[in-house]
Amino acid sequence: MSEDRARQRRALWASFVGTGIEFYDFYIYATAASLVFGQIFFPKTDPGVAQMAAFATLAVAFFARPVGAAVFGHYGDRIGRKATLVASLLTMGLSTTLVAFLPTYETAGWIAPFALCVLRFGQGFGLGGEWGGAALLAVENAPPGWRARFGSAPQMGAPAGFIAANGLFLLLGVLMTPEQFADWGWRVPFILSAALVAVGLWVRLKLGETPEFKASLAEAPPPKVPLGDVLRHHSGALLGGTIGAVCCFAVYYIATAFLLGWGTKSLGYSMRDFLGVQLIAILFMAAGIYLAAWLADAKFDPRRVLAGGCVLVAASGFAIAPLMGAGLAGVFAFLALLLFAMGFVYGPLGAWLPGLFPPRVRYTGASMTFNIAGVIGGGLTPLIAQALALQGGLAPVGWYLSAAGLLSLVALLALREKD
Repeated sequence: MSEDRARQRRALWASFVGTGIEFYDFYIYATAASLVFGQIFFPKTDPGVAQMAAFATLAVAFFARPVGAAVFGHYGDRIGRKATLVASLLTMGLSTTLVAFLPTYETAGWIAPFALCVLRFGQGFGLGGEWGGAALLAVENAPPGWRARFGSAPQMGAPAGFIAANGLFLLLGVLMTPEQFADWGWRVPFILSAALVAVGLWVRLKLGETPEFKASLAEAPPPKVPLGDVLRHHSGALLGGTIGAVCCFAVYYIATAFLLGWGTKSLGYSMRDFLGVQLIAILFMAAGIYLAAWLADAKFDPRRVLAGGCVLVAASGFAIAPLMGAGLAGVFAFLALLLFAMGFVYGPLGAWLPGLFPPRVRYTGASMTFNIAGVIGGGLTPLIAQALALQGGLAPVGWYLSAAGLLSLVALLALREKD
């Protein structure tokens, strides 16, 4: 029993650390894109247009993620979870760190945004294999009755990575002038990513394979092309799982990347004040993740909890315009509400998505659903939200948010026969 518990603790720690690094890497990019990438990697034109160009680079990684999911999922289902997770972390970490050394548009012209997009693609490619493997590492080591709570370990990496990234940018904002930050300070978080990746690799190299993967191999050899198996035999789960996960991405990138850029550049809040409010509000997301996971294990099930979260997100969309214009207290109230709701549409995904697929194709199935949902719900969301807000203010952004919640709710209701 003690050996099982030690294995479970290692699995939980490894899944948490890896996803924490994932969100740290992704959010330092989103934050830098919100604050400075428009002015340093693109021509000095209209600031709103430059901001949209910076947000467009965010989408590059989302379109790379399904490609990475297919590749890493293939090897994760054929050779194992451990080696694949190590490879995905290395790919992601190297791409993130190299962003720190890119030239600006002023010094390199078109090469600067092109190189930024190449590294962003590499970041997304590595991330395509990260979440699915981390979720499987947790849930395939879970004892009976604990799958949602174990599955929330990688989800808890999201607020941890956000706090690390947000806190670092906040510290840089305190210690540096805006000119210093725009000149070189934004590079510091990308350089520090290398140290975090080293820690993640050290943790993951100590892992063994999960019991469910070993049992699957003992029953039958792995499929030659796991993605083909998913498309032939599990297309309904692939489609429903993808749409069911759209909402969490839309929420996250509106609450973080879009609102940070809009709040500091259009509503007049200082970077330091807005980052400080976000830093506190993210704690509500952590609380929502754990509460949702507990409810999914002890009271309901992951699908029903996710559905309740979608209803809360849809309702939250109507509060964005009045609260965001009501000073920092209103900003905090809205972010706390929205991020708490995100805990309910994100926390149970770690148990729900893997549960839609059998172990022999689970890495591929869970990774593809999660990452295609990222393309639909997150890839273009900051860009679309920026365009909507430029045309009609924050109210249309709220409608977009509500529509994302209702879309995922429909998919979750359609999959009720899986309960």
